[in-house]
Parts: sequence; C-alpha cells; structure tokens
Amino acid sequence: MPRASILVVDDDDNTRHGLGLALRSSGYRVSFAASAESALELLRIETVDVVISDHLMSGMSGLEFLKLVRDRHPDTVRIMLTGHADMEMAIKAINHGEIYRFLTKPCDRVELQVTLHLACERLELERENRRLLALIRTTPEIAARVEKLENERSQLKLTTGGS
Repeated sequence: MPRASILVVDDDDNTRHGLGLALRSSGYRVSFAASAESALELLRIETVDVVISDHLMSGMSGLEFLKLVRDRHPDTVRIMLTGHADMEMAIKAINHGEIYRFLTKPCDRVELQVTLHLACERLELERENRRLLALIRTTPEIAARVEKLENERSQLKLTTGGS
C-alpha cells in the first residue's frame, strides 16, 4: 500500500521523470502533470496528499497554481520546486501560497525524501487532530471530560504559579 499520493507538476519531462524515479522507489503513489491546468483537472477527480510544483511554467506560474490548490484543496500539502529562486518569490510563495517547503533545482534526493516524510507526518497529525476534534464535538461525555481536565489544569497552574 503506497505511503502517500503525490502529484508532480512540471513542464520539463526530465524533471518529472527524475522525481518519479526517486518518489516511486520510496513507496509513494505518484501522478504527473505537465501544466498547472492539467494538474487542476487531475485534482478534480483524484485526491492527492502532496503537490510538488515547479514555479516557472507556461500558462500559469507555480505560485498562482499553488494558491488555487490551497483554496480548492486546503488539506493538500504544497511544495514549490524551482531552479530560478529569488528571495521575493520565495517570500510570496510562503506567505501567499501557504507553501509547506520551498526546494531548489536540482533537488537533493535526501532533502526531497526528508521533506516528504515530514510533510506526510504533518498531514497525518492534522488528520488525526480533525478526527479527534470531531469525536469530541459529537460525544458529549468526552467533551465534558476534556473541559473538566482543562479546568483542573488551569486551577493547578494558578495554585502552583506554573506556566
């Protein structure tokens, strides 16, 4: 069973091929798109855990694309990959696209693997948090117990002067 589903978006065939080899050998289910437009089409029919997108592509930049992904698929982790990085673009990518990581081409295989491992870990934690919050909200007994424990914790901090 694949660890996570990853969509690689890059208009360069060699980059897509190289990333595909690196990712598939690590157990990921990998899909590819040669443009932002075709990636958006694929995202309409397929759930993806992580999107890795090049920045400089014809038609739509990676930053514009990842903003759309954030808006339409907020649970998808977004990673920007580019060979033409400048500080202003990196800041925009992080601040406006809510990019998880920014990687430069050529991307070191170990850095890519570590980044994806951490991204998938984060995704699992967020999903588990949402599941637990939904459980607490739909089970009054659990909600009451959590509230009681929080009150006891607050009282303990006040009496001990702890933080």
